[in-house]
Amino acid sequence: MSKDKRDEAAPVVLAAAAHPDDIEFMMAGTLLLLKHAGAEIHLWNLANGHCGTARLPREEIVRVRAAEAEASARLAGAVPHPPLFDDLDIFYDRPSLARVAAVVREIRPTIILTQSPQDYMEDHQNTCRLIVTAAFSRGMCNFITDPPRGTGDQPVAIYHALPHGLKDGMGVPIRPDLYIDIEPVLAVKRDMLACHRSQKEWLDVSQGMDAYLNEMLGMSATVGRMSGRFAQAEGWRRHSTLGFAPNEHNPLEDLLKGRYYAPTPK
Repeated sequence: MSKDKRDEAAPVVLAAAAHPDDIEFMMAGTLLLLKHAGAEIHLWNLANGHCGTARLPREEIVRVRAAEAEASARLAGAVPHPPLFDDLDIFYDRPSLARVAAVVREIRPTIILTQSPQDYMEDHQNTCRLIVTAAFSRGMCNFITDPPRGTGDQPVAIYHALPHGLKDGMGVPIRPDLYIDIEPVLAVKRDMLACHRSQKEWLDVSQGMDAYLNEMLGMSATVGRMSGRFAQAEGWRRHSTLGFAPNEHNPLEDLLKGRYYAPTPK
């Protein structure tokens, strides 16, 4: 199918995060609902997860984490994309932006789900910056990607997930603008996260997270309580539409309807 025909047929959603399992923790419920609404979905971890182990050599943990990410993508019915960087090697610089922008131009997303601009670690924040700028530059013919890719002028809506732990690096709570009811797809979201078996061991050692899957369920319940409406939810902040789409462009609301709730600002 050509890209033009694909664009006419379905929204194209890119979920982009730093490390294998970041998407599953904070974004997968919304992604699955978009899939059910007819969207074509893509999963992209920018880093290979090579630091996510307390015992395995580099080559082995990279292989393991790639296989886990591919298994999760299969469960979701998503197109996986390979990482570009090592852990702790995601920087907001010209060479990195050229590589990230090439992938974004290939996918041509109409919806982007990515990480919070305020987060507890630099890989997450730099991933957010790279993805946003790559989307912003999608139609700039004089910004040359690596490898070179053609431009596109399609509207794109960007939504930022909450940070893991629901706070920034200074411990300040990050509150969403909108909530998505993920209860109907929570079991599949849990199964996607469970694909990342290597991280159960790593997080037990490095962060004391004794109940890896329960941590995700607990955060989903916390966000549900924040909504005042849903039992299990993911929270999002909608990026400015300037340079990306018309002001009223909000495809999450259009596609997810009864699962979408944006409280009226006080």
